[in-house]
Amino acid sequence: MIKHIVMFKMKLEYEGKTAIENALEAKSRAEKLIDLVPTLKKLEVCINTEKANPDNYEFALVCDFDDIDGLNEYQVHPSHVEFGKFINPRRDLRACIDYEF
Repeated sequence: MIKHIVMFKMKLEYEGKTAIENALEAKSRAEKLIDLVPTLKKLEVCINTEKANPDNYEFALVCDFDDIDGLNEYQVHPSHVEFGKFINPRRDLRACIDYEF
């Protein structure tokens, strides 16, 4: 199995919305991926709690795949590509790790 964890540090403001507002919109969009991408076996969509350190990343995805080929298929799946087009202009930083478990 492959675990894919990706975190996003959102821009303070984008198109009149705050970092948290954009993270919440990203969450709503990302939650749909589990039903759209066949190789995505498990998905957890996370928003940083407002009581946590404000330096934390605001948004994260924790995904499980059967193997690296499934992850690679996810990366180019049209639904994931579309999600990327949404989140990329709204984020300042991205951190990712993929590991076998």
